[in-house]
Amino acid sequence: MLMTHIPGTGHANRRRSLIKTLTWRLIATTDTFILTFFAATWVGGDLGISGTQATGLAATVASLEIVTKIFLYYFHERAWSWSDWGLEDVPIETPESIESTATALS
Repeated sequence: MLMTHIPGTGHANRRRSLIKTLTWRLIATTDTFILTFFAATWVGGDLGISGTQATGLAATVASLEIVTKIFLYYFHERAWSWSDWGLEDVPIETPESIESTATALS
């Protein structure tokens, strides 16, 4: 069998998975910070937020995150799909390798 690289194929190695995890978490955490900052500014003004307001703030952040992180994750995943970095080559059968295997077996 021939080991070759076909762009966009292969298995992700652990390092690629770790880097994808870390880059996604950075995006998600930044999103949470920005959303919470804006929500606190709009709801709390000087951040003197009551319990009821805090619940509203938490609900606002959670609701916004559901929507924004779906889109952010999708685009993050699509960006990674353009990169072959960290993909391991997979064995493929070519006509030549099939022929040489058949010859060796006969």
